[in-house]
Amino acid sequence: MSSAGVHSIVVFRALQLGDMLCSVPALRALRRGYPQARIVLVGLPSAAGFVDRYGESIDELVPFPGMPGLPEQPVSQDRREGFFDALRERRFDLAIQMHGDGSLTNAIVAGFGARRTVGFVPHGSPPREGFIPWPDDLPEPLRYLALTRSLGLADEGPAWDFPLRAEDLAEAGALRAAAGLREGAYVCLHGGARLPSRRWPTINFAHVGQSLVARGWPLVLTGSSDEGAIAADLHRTLRAMGCAATMVHDMAGRTSLGGMAALMASSRLLVSNDTGVSHLAAALRHPSVIVACGSDVHRWAPLDAQRHRVLWADAPCRPCAFEVCPYGHACAWNVTPAAVLAQIDAQLEEATDAAA
Repeated sequence: MSSAGVHSIVVFRALQLGDMLCSVPALRALRRGYPQARIVLVGLPSAAGFVDRYGESIDELVPFPGMPGLPEQPVSQDRREGFFDALRERRFDLAIQMHGDGSLTNAIVAGFGARRTVGFVPHGSPPREGFIPWPDDLPEPLRYLALTRSLGLADEGPAWDFPLRAEDLAEAGALRAAAGLREGAYVCLHGGARLPSRRWPTINFAHVGQSLVARGWPLVLTGSSDEGAIAADLHRTLRAMGCAATMVHDMAGRTSLGGMAALMASSRLLVSNDTGVSHLAAALRHPSVIVACGSDVHRWAPLDAQRHRVLWADAPCRPCAFEVCPYGHACAWNVTPAAVLAQIDAQLEEATDAAA
């Protein structure tokens, strides 16, 4: 699609941080193809930090008020009033549906009233100009590049970065100094995830952490403020297992997003659930060991399988559609601490060999 006459673009992707990070390559292709256009993201209110971090690709965030059937946020009736009218008044030249296969979201994007709309349609749907079949067989970053490529836009491939700022590095440095931690000499454990069905059991994280402490590795427990209770539970469990207070540092909820990223980037390794922080590790090219409970591993696992080791156990109910597993959470319990420790050892050994 020619950039001539395209002065304003609205992109719909109202998803959490990890999902947003996976769309960065496509958003950059969009900016590259339409350098003069104003690009507006309709996304979750929490995406403000994402838009600030990737301001070279996105000019503005319009908070999405939620809609029935989309689970990422509660529906705000107050904010729904006038939402579509305000977008239609802006008369966007192009609307892009980057939120799933379109079965629920194409109608939402059609309501923006853009001059032209493009996106995805579910398999088996009638062909529509500007829409491509949902590429179920591709990892998440490549799905959205398939859409921008269908518009004739060039890109730099599916990798992306997370730009660290001076204030992020200073924040992480202050936290390390206060805890007596040396750069590259600790391991980050991230036991949280938005859905309980995506969380490896805390006791398993604790067994891994106890083994690392016994080998002399201090631990930093990371997480957002919403994950503070999970990190606190992990901290209590580790202390009850005999881990010294000087070896376990709970920093969940004590950092900004950038500060957490910088803290993780200066660790030796991240051990995490398959959640937003695992995509941060991918963006930072930082080694990680990821336990994927319930998720579609082919879709969400980092593309660099050497730097990011993903463990998962098969189950007939994968990918999981439940907030809380009703089947005993076999996909989580069948990934053992011993298996995770084996991958941690492989990562640590590889890092040591690379430094030698």
